[in-house]
Parts: sequence; structure tokens; C-alpha cells
Amino acid sequence: MTPTELRADMPALEDVTYLNTGASGPSPRHVVEAAESFLEYHEFESPAGEGMYPAAFDTYDDVRATVADFLGADTEEIALTQSTSDGINRIAGALEWEAGDVVVRTDFEHPAGILPWQRLERTHDVEVRVVESSGGRLDLDAYREAVEDAKLVCFSSLTWNYGTRMPVEKLVDIAHEAGAYVLVDAVQSVGQTPVDVHEWGADAVAAAGHKWLLGTWGAGYLYVDASFAEELHPRALGYRGVVTPTDEEYELKSGAARLEIGTTNPAPYVALQQAIETMGDVGLDTVESRIHGLASSLSDAVPDDHLLSPTTPESGLVTIDVADPEGTVERLKEQEIVIRPLPEPDAVRVSVHAFNTEDDVQSVLEALNGEY
Repeated sequence: MTPTELRADMPALEDVTYLNTGASGPSPRHVVEAAESFLEYHEFESPAGEGMYPAAFDTYDDVRATVADFLGADTEEIALTQSTSDGINRIAGALEWEAGDVVVRTDFEHPAGILPWQRLERTHDVEVRVVESSGGRLDLDAYREAVEDAKLVCFSSLTWNYGTRMPVEKLVDIAHEAGAYVLVDAVQSVGQTPVDVHEWGADAVAAAGHKWLLGTWGAGYLYVDASFAEELHPRALGYRGVVTPTDEEYELKSGAARLEIGTTNPAPYVALQQAIETMGDVGLDTVESRIHGLASSLSDAVPDDHLLSPTTPESGLVTIDVADPEGTVERLKEQEIVIRPLPEPDAVRVSVHAFNTEDDVQSVLEALNGEY
């Protein structure tokens, strides 16, 4: 499948120039149809066939295997969640916390990587340290100092507000040398660049399918290193996370499966699986190259003093300083161009994916002219 063929299968693009995949990507028709087809099968046919639970559980198994292969993981290291936030919360809730334990995060985390730790501050008197950044870059010495006595470190592999890539392996190594666990928010990476979680070396990686993979809402996934999983005792527990749900004394499943809880709609996971296969058909190298070309065209045309992302793009996220971000977004929406405002920095963000075109880039540049 070519990027042009992918675009032709995306109904949302008939009515809008869509440049906001960093928030949520519109799904191709065949991805939605795969979910719809499974939902009809599950609700209409499986009750008279293998049964609704076996149909769902077989699907969960297939999707875990697909996600594992996509991320360079083992199937037993994958748990299915509802979102990136859900995955991060499952890790936060499964570790044993004591007053004085230290969590380290950066100042460029999405709320998904902030709110769970704020809760631990309230409930367990955990100390949360925030490593300051500049333009989406971390000072490694400041990071190294912050993680010295940390229990867990949480950071994004790719910053949602600047589009900068983090040196994940190096940050993981520094944290591990200090004796800390590492949880990576990878939702902005997966789908626009190859990700190998074993190469990263993190203890856990959370992501979801509704952004760059172009899946539907409701399907997240969590990689958990096998040895780290044995340290996790989830507070939210259901029949999918234990060996035999009817035993008087429950036994947690081994691996990431212990973090799964109960009945969830399999259809979004079918969409996730189809979306992963679609990215494979297009080719992640093709996706990454096309994103870089389009982001470069955009960045090259933005005045240097208004470009807040790297001059040489590191992702499809391009952040631009304008006088009135909220007003600019609304004015562009009236022209059927979708971008988004950012809270920090106070700017707008344009997201380009492989389905976008040079015409899309020129449209947003013309619309932004005069907004600087």
C-alpha cells in the first residue's frame, strides 16, 4: 500500500485538511470495517458458535501477538489496555509505594505522565521530581542527579509539545544504574518510527493505537519486562489477570497478563491489529521518510524566530509560535484545516503523517501567513 492509497481510504480527509495526528489520527475505512465486522460476528454469530468469551479471548491472544511482533517483544510481555493513560496508571497502581519514595518525570510530559504521580503525592506521600527541559531537550547531568535515589522514572520517547526525540536507551541506562525502574510513554513514537522495546531496555512501555497508527479509540497496549512484571501487584484485579478466577486464593498470572482486568470490547483491538498491519503494508521506513520530508517542507518555510521545533525535524510534530494560538486554530478550522493549540509552549502544533501531502503543507502555510 502506498501513502496515496492510504489517503484514498480515509473518509475524513474528503472534508478537511487534517494536520492533527499527534492528538488523534483519523482511521482508514478498512480499519473501521475490520472492527465493525468483528463486532457483528461477536454479537450475532459467536453466541451460537464457539461462544462470546472464547471468541473474545482468541482475539485478545491474536492481537497481543501482533503487538509483540510490532514492538520487538515477546507475547507474554504485552498487556492490552484502553489507552496510554490507562497503561501508565496500571503500572503506578501495581507497585508498592512508601512515604518518601521518589518518582522522576520531565516537564514535557503529557498529563498521562503527570496525573498518576500527583495522586501518589497525595495518597502515599511520594516525592515527585521534575527534570526541567529547554526546547524539548533534557540536561543529562540534571537528569542523572534527579534519578540518583528514584524508585521509578517516567518520560516520553518523543515530546508531544516540541516533537523532539529522547535518547531513550541512554536515559534508561542512567536510571537503571541508579537502581530505578523506567516507564516510557511511547504513544507519539509508535506508528511514525520503528520501535524495538528490547533495544530500549525500559521496564515498561505504554502506548495506544489511535494516534500515528491510525487505529480507533479504545485500544492501548503495555509492554512489561518479564522480571519487572513479577514485582507488580495490581490493585485493580479481574478474571483476566489471575490463573483461576474461582479459586479461594487467587494467583496472579505471570508476565504482563496480570495487569489485564476484565471484560473489554474486542473490536478496538481488532482495529489496532488491522492498523498495525496497514503500517506494515505501507512500510515504516516509507512512513518515516515521508513524514520527515513533509515536516522539513513545513519547517523550512516557517520564520526561524517562530519555529519552536528543531530546524531539522525529528518527527511529524512541528510547533510554531503565533500571536494568538487559540484564535489561529479557530480561524484555520473555518478554512477546513485542523491543527491544535498547545498549553506549553503557548503555540500551535501542526502534525504531518504519511497520508498528508505537499498541498496540505502549503495550505497550512498560506493559512498561517500573517498569524506570526
